[in-house]
Amino acid sequence: MRREDLRNIAIIAHVDHGKTTLVDALLKQTGAFEVRQDGPTEQVLDANDLERERGITILAKCTSVRWKNTTINIVDTPGHADFGSEVERILRMVDGVLLLVDAADGPMPQTKFVLRKALAQGLAPIVVINKMDRNGARPAGVLDEVSCLFIDLGAQDHQLDFPVIYASGREGWASADPDVHGKDVSALFEAVLRHIPAPEIDEGPLQMIVTMSDYSSYYGSIGIGRIRRGSATPGQQVCVLKRDGRVIRGKINRLDGFIGLAKRPITLARCGDLVALSGPDEIEVGDTIADVEFPEALEPIAIDAPTMAMEFMVNDSPFAGREGKFVTSRHLKARLEKERRINVGLKVEELPGEGHFKVSGRGELHLSILIETMRREGFEFAVSRPEVICREIDGVLQEPTEALVLDIESSYQGVVFETLGRRGARMVNMHMEGSGRMRLEYVIPARALLGFKSELLTITRGTGVLHHSFHGYAPKAGDAVLRGNGVMIAKEPGESTGYALYNLQDRAVMFVGPGVAVYPGMIVGQNSRGNDLIVNPCRQKQMSNMRSKAADEALILTPPTIFSLEQSIEFIDIDELVEVTPKSIRLRKKILDPSKRKRAERDDEDDE
Repeated sequence: MRREDLRNIAIIAHVDHGKTTLVDALLKQTGAFEVRQDGPTEQVLDANDLERERGITILAKCTSVRWKNTTINIVDTPGHADFGSEVERILRMVDGVLLLVDAADGPMPQTKFVLRKALAQGLAPIVVINKMDRNGARPAGVLDEVSCLFIDLGAQDHQLDFPVIYASGREGWASADPDVHGKDVSALFEAVLRHIPAPEIDEGPLQMIVTMSDYSSYYGSIGIGRIRRGSATPGQQVCVLKRDGRVIRGKINRLDGFIGLAKRPITLARCGDLVALSGPDEIEVGDTIADVEFPEALEPIAIDAPTMAMEFMVNDSPFAGREGKFVTSRHLKARLEKERRINVGLKVEELPGEGHFKVSGRGELHLSILIETMRREGFEFAVSRPEVICREIDGVLQEPTEALVLDIESSYQGVVFETLGRRGARMVNMHMEGSGRMRLEYVIPARALLGFKSELLTITRGTGVLHHSFHGYAPKAGDAVLRGNGVMIAKEPGESTGYALYNLQDRAVMFVGPGVAVYPGMIVGQNSRGNDLIVNPCRQKQMSNMRSKAADEALILTPPTIFSLEQSIEFIDIDELVEVTPKSIRLRKKILDPSKRKRAERDDEDDE
């Protein structure tokens, strides 16, 4: 028995291949935009400020549309491998996937990542070759590449016989024929009804696993997931089966379904429905919500282990507490614990010393999004340089590696080869992309990618494009990639002056302009040589009665280099920190006092 009135699908793709824009077209086709009275009219599911600024999907979201008396639940998933925990959980809620592939770019690293997850769970795929309106679209070649990718990933026979839809999410059309311009996205809806299996019906006692969680100050913890067995109603007595074996009893106070772009209260949810419920305490991702008389747990969600870790600590700089609202170790600990419950791909470990934590995630972007979110909430803290997490496999120490794809102009291939060779990358493929451009594919240690994006933009004069995703583990080889230049460290507190910076800029790249407050131990620039240099950016010009021809010449200052959060994290060395506040991002040494810093360096040399 199946519910023919329901389909559950997830949209998976590489970053920027048009998932959220295609969802817009599906919502417009069914009139679901009428449900939303305010807010953006494009990429409506990317409601988070960070998502709209970066143009990427960070959090998975559910929506639903009605097509020919059938409810189609659609889940928009992140495309970046750093948010793989979101993808892995969401795929437990659906019976099929729409795999979007750019008609010009073809399969990319994250395409392989998300597709592997879907095929492993036996989901039925529909391939959507999107952006058919793009210059350079090559649907036939992309389809061949997708077919090869399915074979490489070990797809089952029924998965290899996938239907193909050609679409343009931006223009709002889909077609089963690459040479025919569709009028709307009806062809995609029809493919979903024909090829995505309807949910099976199981009338036993209630059973549901929580794949996403939320929180309301009024209703408390909210668990979002798919009902695998039975049904649920408001007021029903249930129990929450925790991953650690605990059982918590409670009552469903509120039951919501996804209708259009909104969550609406419903009185009954049946097997196969995607719902959000609240009432029981401590609902977390991975918990099973079951009938109180039949407390049977579902198989827990398997999440890939973190590959990168950073230290979060209370800010102890001289400027601590000036700009942040939440600055204490208690605030920091509570916020990280809250994130750990919601974000199952994250691990938080308390280190010795008050307000000192080790946070492990799926990659640099995964961690930097958390840092940026916290600073926007008013938190003030400091973070260390990311370090990869190695593990021992069959007695051999192995480190995470990344699949790296570069699109560059052919004239820069020599310097790119040299740079990646120095970072220990191994080339696996190279081919030309149109006139004067080429695509390079590498396998590179994850630690060697730190700082590479900025270097690539420099050596290719802003024309290089890179994508990467987790590839696997390989034996650790070589030393870490070291920063080639030292830094300039402020000597005393005060405000930087144009006079001092003018005398420093000839031998450094400055990070601060005139009139910026600095403190001892703060990094104010990058030295042109390999050693660190203590300088005084606050030095004033001495006033005297002497007059000279050049005394009052205008000082021409080079504009300072202002780092973003990601660039700051990539730039710092092992003995440095990034000070993060709601208003500022500063670079500093871990040990601010120069004499203590020198002593610590000598101790490290003696230990070696």
